[in-house]
Amino acid sequence: MKIESLRIVVDERERKSGIPDLLKAIGINLEVKTLPIGDYIVAPETVVERKSVSDLISSIFDGRLFDQCDRLKENFAHPIILMEGNVDEIDSLVENPFVFYGALSTIAIDFKIPIVPTASASHTAKLLVSMCSRKDVTKGPFLKKIRKSDDVQKQQLSVLCSLPGIGEKLAVRMLQKFGSPTRTLNASLSELSKIDGLGEARAKKIKQMLEKESKFRKEENQKTLD
Repeated sequence: MKIESLRIVVDERERKSGIPDLLKAIGINLEVKTLPIGDYIVAPETVVERKSVSDLISSIFDGRLFDQCDRLKENFAHPIILMEGNVDEIDSLVENPFVFYGALSTIAIDFKIPIVPTASASHTAKLLVSMCSRKDVTKGPFLKKIRKSDDVQKQQLSVLCSLPGIGEKLAVRMLQKFGSPTRTLNASLSELSKIDGLGEARAKKIKQMLEKESKFRKEENQKTLD
């Protein structure tokens, strides 16, 4: 298959990553659009969500990631999460790596979305070319009408399920008791401990995670001082 015949649709916000320029340099037929979900559409039913290691971590902790996975699965037969960067950064960015890997396990096993690591933008570009040059790609339109995500309840559960040790059952109990994610996150240690099945030890872990100053903040302060 000739490179010039290969087509990739890329989200406008990916320009700053440098990957679209790398794809153009290879000779790929590149179309830049504002995509409602995903970053690269490499085949009619294959969409790639690219995340740097640090962005992947922050999207796990703010609850965005599981909502994105829901929407990717709803609209594409073959969604892929691409994790770009040095995975050794995880130890310096996350207090408890098991929370990070727990989220990745949920994506791989529950959502059945593959997570593919790449070392850099250059390697990401090569992987994208490889994905769009497969011979057995199904025919059909790359761009489709994407339904807006309006399931607030699902989003609320996703936010609470990102807390350490919290599954959907406990997230539902939290919402039943407190009414909203904001009130749940602002609840005291004693209030959280009283949720059936949660307990004081898990409540303490949640409060510690929520109240601990982020390393992102420390890095920003360090940059300011420099």
